[in-house]
Amino acid sequence: MNISLKENINTLKTKTSGSADFTVRELRLRNGESVAIITTEGMSDKESLAISVVNPMLGCDPKKKRGEELFDYLVENVLSAGEVIPVDTLVDALRFSMSGFAVLMVDQSLRMLAIGVQGYSHRSVSEPESELVQRGSREGFTEASRINMTLIRRRMKTPDLVFETMTVGSVSKTELVLVYLEKKATKSSVDEVRKRLKACDIKTVLGSGYLVPYLEDSGKNEVFTGVGITERPDTLCGKLTEGRIGIIVDGTPSVLVIPHLFVENFQSVDDYSNRPYFAAIIRILKYISYFAAVLFPGIYIALVNFHPDYFPKELLKNIRESIDHTPLPLILEVLVIDFIYEVMRESGLRLPKVLGHAVSIVGALVIGDCAINAGIIGAPTLMSVAIAAICSYVIPDLYPQVTVLRLSFIVVGGMLGIFGVASLSAVVLVFMCSKSTLGVVYMSPLTPFSQRHMRDVFVRLGWKKLSKYEMNVQNLKGGSAYEK
Repeated sequence: MNISLKENINTLKTKTSGSADFTVRELRLRNGESVAIITTEGMSDKESLAISVVNPMLGCDPKKKRGEELFDYLVENVLSAGEVIPVDTLVDALRFSMSGFAVLMVDQSLRMLAIGVQGYSHRSVSEPESELVQRGSREGFTEASRINMTLIRRRMKTPDLVFETMTVGSVSKTELVLVYLEKKATKSSVDEVRKRLKACDIKTVLGSGYLVPYLEDSGKNEVFTGVGITERPDTLCGKLTEGRIGIIVDGTPSVLVIPHLFVENFQSVDDYSNRPYFAAIIRILKYISYFAAVLFPGIYIALVNFHPDYFPKELLKNIRESIDHTPLPLILEVLVIDFIYEVMRESGLRLPKVLGHAVSIVGALVIGDCAINAGIIGAPTLMSVAIAAICSYVIPDLYPQVTVLRLSFIVVGGMLGIFGVASLSAVVLVFMCSKSTLGVVYMSPLTPFSQRHMRDVFVRLGWKKLSKYEMNVQNLKGGSAYEK
């Protein structure tokens, strides 16, 4: 940082290597003093910049003021922008300009000012496709963090709601926004999350998923994660009232929620809009679907290969005939079908929506009909994989975990039978129960079990009863999940 305006401008141009989108607007005031406005093309609103910054400075008469005195005069009497932030270094000046701010520099002054005139193009607020609901808000987070902050503030008009901005990524300089309720989230939890984010040594952050390994307690690539993701403002607000901490990543509509519990994967906004009895039926259905998606193909292989006496005679006869007419061993047959299914799912997900229907048609005709008639795969085997695939769609938040576990149970069930399935189930359960995030056990409140904690797990109490007890996930550390 230099006192000379021209030297500072030359230094900034050198740092940006003469980038075409780096713009400098030099102005000469009525008293002959020079000022400069640093912006990045396409990141600032030109109309706001002209109305609140350029025109007022060109029309003012600072008389004989110069340097620091002129800087104070412009800030206090001329600029009409609502958001102004002091800037101390040229590196910060570049960061603010690339975030949509206009940076004011005055000749013979060591101080700078970032003026909020952001106006970059962004996607409008729309319904998130990954979290559809029948009875609820149709608004979802966008890629712009400032708009996401507004969506949250509209729903929680309380001074306890706190937003903290941070920057991660030594190259990308991605802006993060830490959001929490001051009276709900404990200070130790907020400090720990802040510490982990500051210790993040990644160079480029282009999505919220980049930060998940740095927020985990163990830091290992485990199957299950204690960091949740949501694209719905109402869902995030509900988590904040329970003492959670949200992390908004600029450039992605997926907001991180920490800590995240296993039982929350089976909850949705619709559960709290419908009657308790209907919500209970849907949740139990989701739990059954989860276990079917993970275990059904593995148990099917284990029973056929090692325990065929568990099947009724007529069903066993059909299964035996289908296996005799197929060239592959049963375990390899299931793995091939599962592989083809995953390929079809990935192709349908990545293709344009117009072509997506063609994938389902080809899958139904080629795999569902022709492959069975040609004797390549058996109908019972195909049905077992299809049931697991359909059940996995009921709980989309756990789809990656379900896919990995289903493949593991298929291999173990084909090699060791029911004993292998039971042993692997015990191992997975131990890992899930031993996992914690910010001191909160991932399987809470199922373990350690407490009847008082089960008010919103398998069944949901009515709002008249549920509202009397305020859920606070931070209290799970001490064994009590609800406060009166």
